[in-house]
Amino acid sequence: MPEVFVDLVGQPEAVDLLRRAAAAAETIRAAAVAESVAPDGTGPAVGDDPAGGTPDVAGAGSAMTHAWIFTGPPGSGRSVAARAFAAALQCLRGTGCGECAGCHTTLAGTHADVRFVVPEGLSIGVGEMRALVLRAASTPSGGRWQVLVIEDADRLTEAAGNALLKAIEEPPPRTVFLLCTPSTHPDDISVTIRSRCRVVALRQPPAEAVAAVLRDRDGIAPDVAVWAAAAAQGHVGRARRLARDPEARKRREAVLALPRKLTGVGACFDAASALIEAAEAEAASAVVEADAAERAALETALGAGGTGRGASGAIRGAAGQLKDLERRQKSRATRAQRDALDRALVDLAGFYRDVLTLSLRAPVEPVHTDVAGMAGSAAAKWTAEGTLRRLEAVLGCRTAIETNVKPRIAVEAMMLALWRG
Repeated sequence: MPEVFVDLVGQPEAVDLLRRAAAAAETIRAAAVAESVAPDGTGPAVGDDPAGGTPDVAGAGSAMTHAWIFTGPPGSGRSVAARAFAAALQCLRGTGCGECAGCHTTLAGTHADVRFVVPEGLSIGVGEMRALVLRAASTPSGGRWQVLVIEDADRLTEAAGNALLKAIEEPPPRTVFLLCTPSTHPDDISVTIRSRCRVVALRQPPAEAVAAVLRDRDGIAPDVAVWAAAAAQGHVGRARRLARDPEARKRREAVLALPRKLTGVGACFDAASALIEAAEAEAASAVVEADAAERAALETALGAGGTGRGASGAIRGAAGQLKDLERRQKSRATRAQRDALDRALVDLAGFYRDVLTLSLRAPVEPVHTDVAGMAGSAAAKWTAEGTLRRLEAVLGCRTAIETNVKPRIAVEAMMLALWRG
């Protein structure tokens, strides 16, 4: 297995920072162990503290601190960086060898002292956060660190954010918090939490670096790798999906065909319906198996299928738990629909970006090389100002959906704006 940071593409500065932090964390841990246990096992060891005193994980001058925020645009590798850093902190041989039990179990998500919070719904509630913070305060079973990784920390509710803030303000001595957010803007993460964390800013990986990963690590043909990396706009996961999944390519082609179908008001509403329905179908296919498995497991746990006395009454009395499961599954489906729709909007924005660069004769490579002809025709027909308004309409639609405007309303408004220019 390669070292833990190998999947963090195009981020050499961040990798160097995190390696130095992991090395400092090991120094702090070793100092704490030496201070707490003398060589004969009878008490504190005197003079064996390589850190020069009582270890302070939150020390301002240290390369290591107790709370981190990973920021960057979609595809930059926020969660990849957090997971790799967690593995480096648990590494038994250095700063992330990728081969020891600590690295392997952390990357696999099975390490006893590393908890990953991956929100399936629209938000992370206060109840869940309080339980996680309580667990994170326990002593590490492996003797190293308790690590709490919160992906999409921008989905914390206000109450959940306050619960997390209290833990970060008064951190347990062996606990590290790793938060992933799109930015440090107050809309994504509260100012008070931000002020108590060290920020690792990630950039959009160059398309060349993404293509190299697809070609050298995934065995994808060089021409397909280059095309997928450009079409995914530096997003490694999307590039890999486009290169491997024919259905993903079909969905992208359908999205890029929309601009030439906007010939009138009726066509705009038809295009909006098609886009929404495609996102719903994609989301449904992604969650249907998980939903069925969860419901079956819960019903079995509650006594479904039992034949003994009281079995039917037990399952009837469990209606509340089944309704709670349905609520969580509905929230997850809504999140999946919005994610699928956002991917389509990113592709659409890339098309209008290509048209704009052609109108302005900008010396940059196109995003969608396979529809360059259609982009050229549009550039000859539209003014640069009209193209920019169309691009802003797509970006405005993304923002509207993020602020909980009904997706259908937002998409219909966008389609009308794209038709009018």
